[in-house]
Amino acid sequence: MAQNDGGNSEEVPASGGVISDIVNSPVNLGLLAICFYLLYKIFFGKKPDVSPVPEVPQMPPLKKHDMTLTELKKYDGVSNEEGRVCVAVNGKVFDVTKGKRFYGPGGPYASFAGRDATRGLATFSVEVANGDDYDDLSDLNSMQMDSVREWEIQFQEKYHYVGRLLRPGEEPTDYSDEEDTREGMMNLWTC
Repeated sequence: MAQNDGGNSEEVPASGGVISDIVNSPVNLGLLAICFYLLYKIFFGKKPDVSPVPEVPQMPPLKKHDMTLTELKKYDGVSNEEGRVCVAVNGKVFDVTKGKRFYGPGGPYASFAGRDATRGLATFSVEVANGDDYDDLSDLNSMQMDSVREWEIQFQEKYHYVGRLLRPGEEPTDYSDEEDTREGMMNLWTC
């Protein structure tokens, strides 16, 4: 036994004292059991399945053509037999089918499918205003139009450009098959 300056005596635990403290305390036993369980799970638990996810075959690019709002509505992921999804941004139509989990039925941006998403993207809203009428966007401020241009660039980098969104009474451009073939070859080189 050791004596301190105050005259009181204290017991100094021997090496077996620590083990005895753990074994005699239910809280310490519980913590020890949790530690052993976690170590077991770390080293012997079920390993995650790392098998490759099969790729969904991509559809061939949509033939280049301009669309009216009525034609665009057919590409909502439900109305056409292929399940294609197209979205218009700033007067340009993009095939966003490869992003169907975002723009297709049940996706967070499904309200943009088959529609002009420009106003929604400019105002950071998934609600589509003027869904049935052509929106000239004349009431958007400069900051909103800058946002639209940034979205347009992102869509151009990520998705296939299909054509222009036609204003009422506007005639579609006649895209040649050669232009489609040339663009398809350029897409192969960028993949």
